[in-house]
Amino acid sequence: MSVRALTVLRNCDEIFAEFYTSKLNDASPKELEAFIGKKITVLKRADVEEKGIIVEAARKGKVAFISAGDPMSATTHVDLRLRAIEQGVSTDIINGVSIFISCSSALGLQPYKFGRTVTIPFPEPRFLPSSPYDNILENYSRGLHTLILLDIKEEEGRYMTAPMAMRWLLDAEERLGKGLVKERSLFCAAARVGSARQALFAGYPDEVKAVDLGPPLHCMVMPGRLHFMEARALVTLANAPRDILEDQGA
Repeated sequence: MSVRALTVLRNCDEIFAEFYTSKLNDASPKELEAFIGKKITVLKRADVEEKGIIVEAARKGKVAFISAGDPMSATTHVDLRLRAIEQGVSTDIINGVSIFISCSSALGLQPYKFGRTVTIPFPEPRFLPSSPYDNILENYSRGLHTLILLDIKEEEGRYMTAPMAMRWLLDAEERLGKGLVKERSLFCAAARVGSARQALFAGYPDEVKAVDLGPPLHCMVMPGRLHFMEARALVTLANAPRDILEDQGA
């Protein structure tokens, strides 16, 4: 946490937080409370997105809203900020580190070589979208890497893991059969990126399906065309099969 963020939080009248879009890796909400020296009210999705709790509190005093990662990346929080401004409440953002950058950095992949990010959802009755598979395939056909975010059901205590996501992709390959996921397709799995307990792995589908990276949060990457330095990074940092070095001429 930056000095600026800590100063702002300690000078607030009320502090809210949400952990349904992401979660803290190296601290619990209670530990964060102790560090800041202020009570934190953790809100559910409906409290943030449908109710006026935060904006109403900001009308009466100085309020902070905490979200893990970068607060405006892959969330609906821009809507919250716009609603506040439209109602005459001034706002400011202290940006955090987003998974969009931290995952590529951890794996040694070049961030400007990523295509569209996808999210793999938990399977639900009558809900089995093909769009994650199709978007990864489109990126891969262009030689681009894909960051694959994994579903979170925070209120149910469910967090998708990399092996679960790999099985989802294998099932999608069986259903759709467009040739994206093959026996020797390379996938990267990352857990708790940026924390002291970060874990990285790169391998083929059967290996990723069986790997144990520990507790959430997990994400994945399907690399596209690798630069030789990226291939070296995956071997060194994520224990990728060494034959990818030969494939890239490294």
